[in-house]
Amino acid sequence: MNRVRTGSRKSWTNTRNHSNTLPHTLRTNAGGKRIPTLPHTPDVQRATRRQLFGAALFGGVVLAGALLTSPDAAITRLHALAARPALFAPALLAGYLLRPLVAWPISVLSVLLGFLYGPVAVPVALAGAVLTCTPAYLLARRTGEAGLFGRAGDAGRGFFAATGDVRGLTGLRLMPLPPDPVSYGAGLSGLSPGRFVLGTALGECPWVVTGVLLGASLETLTVDGVGAGLPLVVALAALAVLVLGGPLYRRWRERRGESTGY
Repeated sequence: MNRVRTGSRKSWTNTRNHSNTLPHTLRTNAGGKRIPTLPHTPDVQRATRRQLFGAALFGGVVLAGALLTSPDAAITRLHALAARPALFAPALLAGYLLRPLVAWPISVLSVLLGFLYGPVAVPVALAGAVLTCTPAYLLARRTGEAGLFGRAGDAGRGFFAATGDVRGLTGLRLMPLPPDPVSYGAGLSGLSPGRFVLGTALGECPWVVTGVLLGASLETLTVDGVGAGLPLVVALAALAVLVLGGPLYRRWRERRGESTGY
């Protein structure tokens, strides 16, 4: 991005693609600085409309899948294949990869593995948890930087710049949040694959261990009503606050100092 001075006015031009140059305007931030912003051009507006339509369509597919499928029935079918490893392994892999399309919690599959194999299944369940979070992350990395998702990516980059990539993602995973929106946000924010995998593994580990141990304690396989108890949810949320609170507070103090001039 090059800056060209003409008299007392400044303009910014994008020299990467002269045929698709978008003019920028200037606005004053809270600290009194003049910064460039991208105006609401027709291209940006069209990109936003496409993104909203795609998000609504995908959300409809996920909602339909969640309403028309039963995790208990799917787990029962997978359990029936457990005695045939040649069929169970690919079926379990498919379950992890397709889980985002039906918005089931990852703990459904963790409970199954715990019921079948006990605590020794934790490494497999953790690898599956990372795998099932990856499709949303990869999809977001292919999303353009224009429109609404571009602004969301800017906000995410600001968050991870304050917390650090691995620390920020670990804290988000510790919170009782749906895993796929977190994965999508990480992809929009430009996290590298290695940091995404590490942050996801660290943050999902307590949830996975809990699911596997719950499954190992069951006498009859079922996922209805099985989940992390309120004490665990509160404890992990508090841990997430400890992980994220310090960096975010320092970032807030820095911005406050810039806005007040101190």
